[in-house]
Amino acid sequence: MKMKKIVMPLLALVMSVSAASAQSAKDVFDKSVKLTYLGLDFTKARIIGDAAAKVDEIVDNHYPNINQKVVNESKKFDIAEAFDREEVGTALGPVNKRNAKIDADKVKSDDSDDYQSMKPEDVTALVKGFDFEGKTGIGILIVMDGFNKTKKEVSGFVTLVDMKAKKVLFTDRVEGGLGMGFGYTNVYLTGIKKMIDEIKKKKYKEWKSTYGG
Repeated sequence: MKMKKIVMPLLALVMSVSAASAQSAKDVFDKSVKLTYLGLDFTKARIIGDAAAKVDEIVDNHYPNINQKVVNESKKFDIAEAFDREEVGTALGPVNKRNAKIDADKVKSDDSDDYQSMKPEDVTALVKGFDFEGKTGIGILIVMDGFNKTKKEVSGFVTLVDMKAKKVLFTDRVEGGLGMGFGYTNVYLTGIKKMIDEIKKKKYKEWKSTYGG
């Protein structure tokens, strides 16, 4: 009986601490809560309508370059401003490891139905299998689902995650039009910038209205 009296309060304490540390969608809009930008996950992205695309070079060079430039050129790709923060942390290691394992033979497609074929439940499954390398708190992960040369557009799910629980707090598809840049990296980055601008101009307000409480 004495053991029960000891165990039950301890169990209640553990559950209380766990609940207190869990992240919610509402926390995304609390400026005191740190956000960590995790980068662009290209593991499900398909390149549509670009027969000349050099997929090995794209996977080996362009994908890591795109991720690094978004972080290095933070004034241009202003993730912090888009999420109404003075600054956000960055952690590209996990996403770079995932992108490095992409099978280049499966990247390119001439089937228009392969563009934007991902669904929110696919993002949930991806996050459950993600190795956040011990990081906790809220992460911003952009899960790219397509580069469409025919439509001159890129598309991806902007996803807010509880990294400890590997739980999607919310996810929403955002699109960005491509420009006339030189080289695959620059053309793709034009679309990424427009996606970030769309968050800043419109999406963040919509998300706050829906999830901010």
